[in-house]
Amino acid sequence: MAGRFRLAAAWTALAALLAIGSLVVWWLPAQRWDWQPGLAASQPWRWWTAAFVHWSGLHLGANLLGLLLVALLGRAAGCGQRAAMAWFIAWPLTHVALMLQPSLHHYGGLSGVLHAGVAVAAWQLLRSKPLLRPLVGVALLAGLAIKVWFEAPWRGPLRTVPGWDILIAPAAHASGSLAGVLCAALLIRR
Repeated sequence: MAGRFRLAAAWTALAALLAIGSLVVWWLPAQRWDWQPGLAASQPWRWWTAAFVHWSGLHLGANLLGLLLVALLGRAAGCGQRAAMAWFIAWPLTHVALMLQPSLHHYGGLSGVLHAGVAVAAWQLLRSKPLLRPLVGVALLAGLAIKVWFEAPWRGPLRTVPGWDILIAPAAHASGSLAGVLCAALLIRR
């Protein structure tokens, strides 16, 4: 049991960092921390802090709940230090695709980074035994791909989604999923 706890400590610590950062930045001016493509080179902290910015209480609450689920998924998948490192590296890379949509002047939220976390956990499951775990990993990756496909990030930077009080940035979900898979493929071994 102690070995499994140590294994999941880095994954859990990263999830805690994302939660704490989101709660702290909630009380600060968003314009100082959000993603702004024109400031990406001169203010590189935005590659990380954009994930902490939330535009409404519903947005923050939903992302914190999603973060809890990704943290639990990672623990169940056996995500250890390498998986946590993959998720950490995917965090700023998630915002790379946003550079391809210069009309997206501001972005904030955990959703892209959460997609990266799901992709990393799914990859961890793909690389494990017994057979059922890789099948769950395939199902998770297929679910991410289908979700991203239906969100159609190529149609523009923002979407109105019924039930949300903010606009959604599908490119962040797509780039987070892709960054998560790529980082996991490079860092997680059987």
